[in-house]
Amino acid sequence: MPEGLEITPWAASPALFNPTNLDIDHLGRVWVAEGVAYRGKSGRRPEGDRIVILEDTDGDGKCDSSKVFWQDPELVSPLGIAVFDNVVIVSQPPNLIKLTDANRDGKFDPASGDKREVMLTGFNGKNHDHSLHSVTAGPDGKWYFNQGNTCGLFTDKSGKTFRIGSQYYKDGGGEWPVNTREIAGKESDDGFVHVGGFTVRMNPDASGVEIIGHGYRNSYEQTINSRGFVFQNDNDDPPACRTSHILEFGNAGYFSPDGKRFWNADRRPGQDVPTAHWRQDDPGTMPAGDVYGGGSPTGIAFYENGALGDKFTGTLLSCEAARNVIFGYQPKQDGAGFKLDRTDFLTTNPEKNFDGADFTGGTKKKDAPDQDKLKFNFRPSDVCVGPDGALYVTDWTDPRVGGHDTQDEAASGIVYRIAPKGFKSVVPKIDLSKTEGAILALKSPAVNVRYLGYQKLKAAGASAYPAVEKVLEDPNPYVAARAIWLMPYLGEKGRAKLNELMKGDNAANRLTAFRAVRRTDGIIDALPYAKKLASDPAPEVRAEAAQAMRFRKFDEARDVLVAVAEGYDGKDRAYLESLGLGAAHDTESLWKAIGQKLKPGAPATWSDAFARLTWRLMPQAAVASLKTRAASKDLSDDQRKLAVDSLAFIKSKESVEALMELAAEGSPVRDQALWWLVNRGDGEWSDLGFKDELKKRKLVEEAVPLQEVIVPAKPESTKFKVEDVMALKGDASRGKTVAARCVMCHKLEGNGPDYGPDLKGFGSRQAPEVVARSIIDPSFDISHGFEGSAINLKDGKWIDGIIIADGDPVVIRSTGGITQRVPKGQIASTKHMDRSAMLGADQLGMSAQDVADVVEWMKKY
Repeated sequence: MPEGLEITPWAASPALFNPTNLDIDHLGRVWVAEGVAYRGKSGRRPEGDRIVILEDTDGDGKCDSSKVFWQDPELVSPLGIAVFDNVVIVSQPPNLIKLTDANRDGKFDPASGDKREVMLTGFNGKNHDHSLHSVTAGPDGKWYFNQGNTCGLFTDKSGKTFRIGSQYYKDGGGEWPVNTREIAGKESDDGFVHVGGFTVRMNPDASGVEIIGHGYRNSYEQTINSRGFVFQNDNDDPPACRTSHILEFGNAGYFSPDGKRFWNADRRPGQDVPTAHWRQDDPGTMPAGDVYGGGSPTGIAFYENGALGDKFTGTLLSCEAARNVIFGYQPKQDGAGFKLDRTDFLTTNPEKNFDGADFTGGTKKKDAPDQDKLKFNFRPSDVCVGPDGALYVTDWTDPRVGGHDTQDEAASGIVYRIAPKGFKSVVPKIDLSKTEGAILALKSPAVNVRYLGYQKLKAAGASAYPAVEKVLEDPNPYVAARAIWLMPYLGEKGRAKLNELMKGDNAANRLTAFRAVRRTDGIIDALPYAKKLASDPAPEVRAEAAQAMRFRKFDEARDVLVAVAEGYDGKDRAYLESLGLGAAHDTESLWKAIGQKLKPGAPATWSDAFARLTWRLMPQAAVASLKTRAASKDLSDDQRKLAVDSLAFIKSKESVEALMELAAEGSPVRDQALWWLVNRGDGEWSDLGFKDELKKRKLVEEAVPLQEVIVPAKPESTKFKVEDVMALKGDASRGKTVAARCVMCHKLEGNGPDYGPDLKGFGSRQAPEVVARSIIDPSFDISHGFEGSAINLKDGKWIDGIIIADGDPVVIRSTGGITQRVPKGQIASTKHMDRSAMLGADQLGMSAQDVADVVEWMKKY
C-alpha cells in the first residue's frame, strides 16, 4: 500500500456475509449486497440473500450497526447495489429493481408505503457471475450499468427493444430466460447489432437506453470520471484479463461481430492470446487497454478528491480478486485513448505467487497455514470512495475465486477502510433543500452522492448559476469539471459559459463542454459545435466530434467526419476506431468522400494512413485497389498483409474472388489469403456459398470423413493420491521428459496445439499439491473456458472436445488439436461433457514418481 496510508478493518461478519458489491450514501452508511446463496450454495439461505446497511454511529472508525434493508427469496447472489438518497437500485437478474424507502426508516416494507418497481427486465444469469452488475451515476446525470455475456433481451421505457446475444448459452449454471443464440446477430431497435457483455447508459427513469460498449466477456463493473470517461475491467479465457477505457459505442471483440463465434475460432496463425482474445488485429474493435493475464477482476472506482491527498487525484482503482490485489492506474491521455500503467495499490501477495483461481488451476489446498490464508484469502470484490473521502473495500475472503466455486462455509466478509494514518471520518451534513447543500453534494468524493447535487442544481435552473460557476474555479480539475455538465440547464449565462469553454485553451474543458451538449439529448444541437471541433488541435476532441455523428444522416455528418479523417496520424487506434464508429452504417460513403478530399493516388502509392482508413472503413469500392496492393511487389510484407486483412473484412463476392486470386500459386500472400478463405467460408461468409469454388480451383482439399474422438471416462478411482506424490522427491530433468506426453493438449516450449490451457508459469503460480491434483484428477476442477462438449452424430459416432464456433458447420477442437468442422445436418445432439477433456495420470501411464518429477519441473517452467 502507498506510504502514508493505513488499512483498518471497518466491519466484519456477522455484520455482513459474502459481499458482492457496495455503495455509500450521503449519510456515510455503507450498503452491501450479499451473495451467501452463490452458485452451488444456492440453497444455503432459503429465505433469500440480503441488502444490509452498515454504519459507524459513534464515530470511532468502526461499524457498530448492521441492519437488514431487504431480504427476499428473489435475491440470489445479486451483484449490484446503488443508493441515491432513499432510492435503492438492486441488480438481480432478470430484473433491474428500484426500491423506494418512502419513510426513510432503512427497512424495505411495502406495508409502510415503500415501493418496488422493475425498471428493466430480460437479463440472463440469475446466480451467474456473467450477469447484471451495479448502476453508477455519471457526471451527466445519466445512469450506467453493465451486463456480462449471458446477455439479454429487454425493452426500455422509451419502447426500444435491445436484442443482445452471443454463442455463450446455458454455460456455467444460472437461469437463462433468453436464448442468446437465437438472438445473436439480430439488430436492436437502435439500428445496430450488439453482442456479448455490454454497457448501458440511460436516463434515471430507464428511458433513452444507449449501448455504449459491447463485445465483453464479463465486465464486473464500470466507473465514470467527471470528464465523462468510462473505464471497466473484464474477465477472460486465461490469460487475457484487461482494464480498459470504453471507447463510446466500441466493441471489445470477445465474440465475432455477429456474436456467433468465440475469439479462438478466428485466432490467426502467429497471434498471441491477448491479441486474438480481444481481436486487436481486426477493424471494428476498440483498444484493449492493459491486458495483464489470468485473473478475476471485480469492482472498480475512480478516485478524484477526498482524504487521500492530491497525489492520488485521478487514480483508477481496479479490484482483482484472483490476484489478491487492487490495481492502481493514473490514466494518461494518449491521443484519443489512454495509456494505463499498472501498479499494485494494495496487495497481500507482493510475491505474486497466486493460488485458488481459474488461471492457477483451481482449488487451493484447504490445510494452508495461517500466513497463506492472509495472503490468498484476500478477495476484494469492490472498492468505493466514501463521502468522508476514505476508500472502502469489500473482501469476499475465500480460498477459491472464480470457477463458480466457494469454499468458505462460513460465508465470511470484511469491509476495510483505507485512509491516511490518524484519519478521523467526518461525513459532511448535506441539506439538499438548499443550494449550498446541493453544491456540497456535487463536490462529494462519493460518485452517487454527486448525482444528488447534480439533480437539485439542474432543477434549480438559472438561479443556481452563480453557485455552480464558482465550482468551475475549484483547483481540483475533476471537481471543476462537474460544473460544466450543468451549464446547458442554467439559462443564458450557462449556455454562454459553455461557448466560452469550447473556445478556450484547455482541451479537457473543451471536450467536457462538448460532451455536456451531447448529453442534452437534442435540447442543444451538437452539430454546429462538432463542425468547429472536427479540426480541434487535440485528437481526443476531434474523435469526440466524430462519435457525435453516429446517429446522424451522412449528409449532415459528412464534413465533420472528413475533417476528422484528415487529422488522422496513421497510428492512433482509438482515434481511427472513433471515426469508424461515428460513420456507423455510412463507412462506404465516408471512404469515397475521404478519397475525393485526400486524393490518395494509385493503390500502390497510398499513404499508410489512408491504407489504415481503408482497413477500418471496410468499403466495397476498395476491393480492386486492395487486391492490387496485396499483389504489389513494391510494397512491404506488412503493407501487403494489411491489404489482405482489409479484404477479409469486406463481405462481398468481389472480395471472395480477389482473395481466391491472391491464394493462387506464386502469390506473395497465398497462405494468408487461403487462411481467410477457409475461415470465412466456415464462418461469417458461409452464406456466400463459395466453398465448392475453392475445391474446384483446388485451393482446398476435399473434405475428409469426420473422425470419432472420445475422451475416456473418468476412472472411478486413481492408483495413487496427491499425498503419495508429495511424499516423493521430484527430478526436474526427468519431469521435462515425462511432460512431453502433455504436448497432445498443451503448448510446451512453443510446440503443441491450442487446446488445453498454456502451462507456461502454471507450476510457479500455486502450491505443488494443486499441480499434482490437476494431473492426477483433472476433472476435479476444470479451468473456466475449457469445459468440454460431446457431439453425437447421426451415424452414431461421438466427437468430444471444445466447441469454438457454433455456426454451420460447428467447429470443435479435440485432443491433439484436431479441429473438425461438423455440418449441423449431421448432428443428432450436443451435450456438456461430465468430465475434463484432459486425461489423468493413470490414463497417461504416469506413476506417482512421474507426477512428482513433472511437478518439480513445472516449478520453473
